Amino acid sequence: MQTLDWFILIFTLLFIVVYGAWKTKGSENVKDYILGNNEAKWWTIGISVMATQASAITFLSTPGQAFHDGMGFVQFYFGLPIAMVIICIFFIPIYHKLNVYTAYEFLEKRFDLKTRSLAAILFLIQRGLAAGITIYAPAIILSSILGWNLNWLNFIIGVLVIIYTVSGGTKAVNVTQKQQMFIIMLGMFIAFYLILSYLPEEVSFSNALQIAGVNEKMNILDFSVNPNSRYTFWSGITGGLFLALSYFGTDQSQVQRYLSGKSVRESQLGLIFNGFLKVPMQFFILLTGVMVFVFFQFNKVPLNFNPTSQIAVEKSIHAEEYKALQNELEEIHEEKKIITLTYAKQLNIDVDNAALRKRMIGLYEKEKLLKEEAKVIIKNLNQESNDKDYVFIHFILNYLPTGLVGLLLAVILSAAMSSTASELNALSSTTVIDIYKRNIKSEKSDKHFVIASKFFTLLWGAIAILFACFGTLVENLIQLVNIIGSVFYGTILGIFLVAFFLKFIRGNAIFYGGVISQLIIFVIYYQCIHIYPSGKEILGYLWLNAIGAALTIGLSFLIQVFTKPKLN
Repeated sequence: MQTLDWFILIFTLLFIVVYGAWKTKGSENVKDYILGNNEAKWWTIGISVMATQASAITFLSTPGQAFHDGMGFVQFYFGLPIAMVIICIFFIPIYHKLNVYTAYEFLEKRFDLKTRSLAAILFLIQRGLAAGITIYAPAIILSSILGWNLNWLNFIIGVLVIIYTVSGGTKAVNVTQKQQMFIIMLGMFIAFYLILSYLPEEVSFSNALQIAGVNEKMNILDFSVNPNSRYTFWSGITGGLFLALSYFGTDQSQVQRYLSGKSVRESQLGLIFNGFLKVPMQFFILLTGVMVFVFFQFNKVPLNFNPTSQIAVEKSIHAEEYKALQNELEEIHEEKKIITLTYAKQLNIDVDNAALRKRMIGLYEKEKLLKEEAKVIIKNLNQESNDKDYVFIHFILNYLPTGLVGLLLAVILSAAMSSTASELNALSSTTVIDIYKRNIKSEKSDKHFVIASKFFTLLWGAIAILFACFGTLVENLIQLVNIIGSVFYGTILGIFLVAFFLKFIRGNAIFYGGVISQLIIFVIYYQCIHIYPSGKEILGYLWLNAIGAALTIGLSFLIQVFTKPKLN
């Protein structure tokens, strides 16, 4: 980090905070504070929806996911465009017609207060956890790489978000996310361009894709029906569809983005805009990770990208063993660099040498075995062995020129701020509208609820910071966020699907069906996913979304049928 990097980083972050607070100060009523006075245009909605989902985890973890496992993760998003169409047709018109502030307000109109409270509480639990992770994710990685204090980083990120979110509410979130998405995409395009420019002259973009393909990084589609495969075409358009339906259709952090639209049409256009761009954006971020992989075919690669783990090993009794593995890796790398460059040169004259491809694959397999041996050493020291989240930041700090390092760090922190701001805004709105306002007996003024909204934004911000300070790094942060969502989203979605389409099911049936479904999902998650090593679980976590929704619908149907005389 040079002086120019620090200047760009600090200026970018302060500009977002000051601009957001200044541009949106002075909300005097609840509608203005929570729904932005319904003034948002479709492009603002689309960008805000995208920025809410695209947290720092997206830009740190996704390239690392592609570096290790290739492009297959993009299948996770295949159900998203379908979900956008369904939400536009069924969800948005009802929300606007009922003039609700939160998605869960609709559930009381359809069922009863306890069902509304159940869905709101499930949302508050899972989104409260996610808010902590979106702060913790960039903080833990930046602290490891740059040596900054983790808790101070958690505090700084959280406070910056709290300042403008408390000040301006939904309008502040919408306004700042446009600037944040511009910075984010500008930084990512520059990084992608530089990665390609750093490749040897003989290696064109087409050649780079073929090199990645030889190493199985370009396997985009998997049509297998194995339920324990995390990312397949079928899990994407089923489990991914249910997750997207629940996230965009029932999660207040997203619903609040399009409830702020000027009209039903503006909200619908905003979601369709997101549906068209989200999959290409994720494809591009994954492709950036694949290009980083190709870059490291010609440049020195560490045994493990996590610097904290490496330092711990170097200070341990396993230092010599680890160094021997590193030396062996360097020898393999030197041969691989020559073989890969030769292969690229032959591609330029339309020769696809099978012998060279076979040798490249063999060297890559040897490299993977060495890295697995290194992970065993790291695990024996009780250190974090998985390094997917550190790949892209390692490239940024070691290979990008001065100035761009600061810009890419600003990208990461801007993404963290944009996502966290939406989450705090939604947590506050749900707490005030669905819990606080609904359960107080006396009449209160609009100003009182604006103050309450600001207080709960501050409170949830403090909770998120505290959770971030006690967080634990796992295999891959982007997967952690989606796993947490998958555990809760299926039940919530099932409640909403019953509300929309099964009119004969009443409040008691859906409430008890939802409670039982959520308890069953907890058991399934623990027995089939949690207690198994990563990637070897009995059930891919995306299926929890479909199972949770199906259980909620099925159980509520049965309860309604068999207890019909007792239900109103």
